[in-house]
Amino acid sequence: QLQLVESGGGLVQSGGSLRLSCTASDNTLRNYAVGWFRQAPGKEREGVSCISSSGGNTNYADSVKGRFTTSRDDAKNTVYLQMNSLKPEDTGVYYCAPLMSESVTGGVLRCGSAFGSWGQGTQVFVSS
Repeated sequence: QLQLVESGGGLVQSGGSLRLSCTASDNTLRNYAVGWFRQAPGKEREGVSCISSSGGNTNYADSVKGRFTTSRDDAKNTVYLQMNSLKPEDTGVYYCAPLMSESVTGGVLRCGSAFGSWGQGTQVFVSS
């Protein structure tokens, strides 16, 4: 079963940057679109971004557009989330997951739901 491990979180001041990594247990990750999700204290988990299996298409939540960038390096079985201009409201535990489906219509990537078990996540705390 494909397992993903998140890393790269930490404490950063508002306006700072972090790069998160999502590393897979084997090279089957290249067959899937991958999403990043986050869960803030007392809130439900929400989708942050997704990247297609080819790496050629991405999509972002409105709250992070223009600040976050997701990419993938299939040779390293790793998907990244570069987070710039961080805000206190970006605080939370960040998770990655393979996605059940992907489609591109009119240049817009639509990603399906996550599947499998959630990992431990990586904690991001942005101070004001």
